[in-house]
Amino acid sequence: MKFLQVVAAIGGVALVGLGVSMALTNPDKDAYKQYAVEMLTTYLKDEACTQAPSVFGNALRSQCKSLVDTGRPQIEQIIAQSTQQQNFIFFSIYRTNLEIGPFIPAYHFETLAVFQKFYIYRAEEK
Repeated sequence: MKFLQVVAAIGGVALVGLGVSMALTNPDKDAYKQYAVEMLTTYLKDEACTQAPSVFGNALRSQCKSLVDTGRPQIEQIIAQSTQQQNFIFFSIYRTNLEIGPFIPAYHFETLAVFQKFYIYRAEEK
């Protein structure tokens, strides 16, 4: 009986320790915003810039990455305005609805934030 009490006490302490570490390392909205801006700008540079139309020759493709870098503050503002956070103390869920313009498809992202990490578990085009 005493062995079970010791095991239960150790398990309880471990659970409390896990909960405290999760609460202390739950990323805030600013950290998510930085993460989302980095992910989006990387995607734009790696995918969208390589698929840019060659209507104006290769000028758009060659300048695309610098245009993305120049537009980074606007991208950050769009993400900040289109993101909702649900904070559950131990972890957070972020829902971002990106709707930039009529010619660009809208996207919905859901991201789990825990232990200073972000995990996108839903990404869909609207």
